[in-house]
Amino acid sequence: MKFFDEAIIQVYAGKGGDGVASFRREKYIPKGGPDGGDGGRGGSIFAVADRNINTLIDYRFARIHRAKKGENGQGSDRYGKSAEDIVLRVPVGTIIKDINTGETLADLTHDQQKILLAKGGSGGIGNLHFKSSTNRAPRQFTQGEPGQELELKLELKVLADVGLLGMPNAGKSTLIRAVSAARPKVADYPFTTLQPNLGVVRVDHNRSFVMADIPGLIEGAAEGVGLGHRFLKHLTRTRLLLHVIDMTPLNAETNLVHEARALAKELEKFDASLSQKPRWLVLNKTDMMPEQERDELCRQFVDKLEWKENYFIISALTGEGCKHLIYAIMEYLEQHLPPQEGNSIVENEIPNQC
Repeated sequence: MKFFDEAIIQVYAGKGGDGVASFRREKYIPKGGPDGGDGGRGGSIFAVADRNINTLIDYRFARIHRAKKGENGQGSDRYGKSAEDIVLRVPVGTIIKDINTGETLADLTHDQQKILLAKGGSGGIGNLHFKSSTNRAPRQFTQGEPGQELELKLELKVLADVGLLGMPNAGKSTLIRAVSAARPKVADYPFTTLQPNLGVVRVDHNRSFVMADIPGLIEGAAEGVGLGHRFLKHLTRTRLLLHVIDMTPLNAETNLVHEARALAKELEKFDASLSQKPRWLVLNKTDMMPEQERDELCRQFVDKLEWKENYFIISALTGEGCKHLIYAIMEYLEQHLPPQEGNSIVENEIPNQC
């Protein structure tokens, strides 16, 4: 299924049914009183987060969602039936915004979290409620209220503990294949990854975390070069970023230090808070380097970059260094739990293959 992370929809809640003016007309009761019932409530529209859905594709083609109106009231004290509500099921991690005001209506971060998008109109009042000792034959009634109408933007930001970023062909997809059950496409040409991929990384029996892989980022992405910044929003919910670097460039003219710094600048251009997230270097494809010189060449690169944070030397293809990396990530996540949300770590998933 194609991955869609944005959609624009229109929602129309149902109008309330009208009240009615009616009087009793029964044999042997020549002067019957008012018996007009109320109208029913119009249908409302809700959104519910569903962990079994991972794309907004349904809302790219079904853009108008209209609830039915409530039934009108009737005589003999009969009230109109309320219309059924509509429930829109969206992926966990969906943000819902009002396009006209720019207001964020909901951020659905938990499974089965429910939010009212458009409220149905209240039903009108029948003349039954207007009778009094001085007004025994009221002809007043009210019409049903209109339902709310909104134009909404749905935006999906995937939920993951760890996010992978790097230049195209840095080996991000190979890494997530090596440490999780995810199976993204892997090939030897740029932009193999065209959509985010999620994988559950299992460390041991009761400890695991979610890793997200996004398409490669290149210098000039802010100006639309490559796939641009479109997918960077999927890293905003992560707690740790892994900057994957290909240590075996195709030509000697490639400046790895310049590329690493350029990617950091692109993060800052997109979102200053994203650039401030904890970020570790993952030096990948080291199996293609001379074994005797591998550690020294990696250390020289880190020194030239003036990197002071954690870095790891791995080969996602052979699995070398992967286990040490995922244990370090697990330890970090356990020590830095998100405030008031508890641990988003999941259990009972498929073991990693590293």
